[in-house]
Amino acid sequence: MKFLSIADDVKLGEGVKIFNFVNLYGCEIGDHTKIGTFVEIQKGATVGKHCKISSHTFICEGVHIEDNCFIGHNVTFINDKFPRATNPDGSLQTEADWACVPTYVRAGASVGSSSTILCGVTIGENAIIGAGAVVTKDVPPNTIVAGCPARVLRKME
Repeated sequence: MKFLSIADDVKLGEGVKIFNFVNLYGCEIGDHTKIGTFVEIQKGATVGKHCKISSHTFICEGVHIEDNCFIGHNVTFINDKFPRATNPDGSLQTEADWACVPTYVRAGASVGSSSTILCGVTIGENAIIGAGAVVTKDVPPNTIVAGCPARVLRKME
């Protein structure tokens, strides 16, 4: 028994593997990418070719993941710098009341399990984000970062 919610506006590449309990809408997924169980990918998000998106991950609007990336279990991306439920007058906010801030994960990068990636950052090519990190600023290419907030541990050769 499969429970998948894949909207008609999703663009799936060739050979994409999607496991049970996935919710996709308005996004693009590249060729031969694997999407694990309990993943949500929202409208306007893109995932490149040959990526692995592990279970329980949330990829929101404005997130762009390039080719050959690994996204660990329970990774959360954030797209709003100042989230609020209501406006000053008490009315519920709508899409018109906030700005989506894009985030980029460049080719070959790996994001460790349970990391949180704040909006507006770029994770450089082949960078590695340690498990549980909170990424609050750009990560240079070929760099390993970890911690809360994430700090550079070392450069890779």
